[in-house]
Amino acid sequence: MAATKKSKNIEKTKGKKKTVTTGVATIQSTFNNTIISLTDMEGNVLGQGSPARVGYKGARRSTAFAATKAAVEVAERVIKKYGLKEVKVFVKGPGAGRNAAVKGLDSAGLRITMLADRTPIPHNGCRPRKTPRK
Repeated sequence: MAATKKSKNIEKTKGKKKTVTTGVATIQSTFNNTIISLTDMEGNVLGQGSPARVGYKGARRSTAFAATKAAVEVAERVIKKYGLKEVKVFVKGPGAGRNAAVKGLDSAGLRITMLADRTPIPHNGCRPRKTPRK
């Protein structure tokens, strides 16, 4: 058996508390769920949440109330850990939790500086199937 070598380059250093004042909030809203991601300006994820993490299961995950609760929970967690103050919000998808999640971020104490809709819309899309003969 070969002996395992311990690398001398790996050092355990105590991480400094990172403070981030501005960030990006991405809200992916589908018909069944709403996922909220808070990142810094470079795209490193600071926190993410969904209604399932707050405690909603099944059909209740798709409600606007569950999206609000999830957004408040993830925003408070990131504010406490990183000191986030303002966010740019990008919303994607057709679900019921779109506007509710934005309201939840606002009520948690985050200042929303920009709000953009990034829902993918087909520009002509796929060719439709042929019509059946009569």
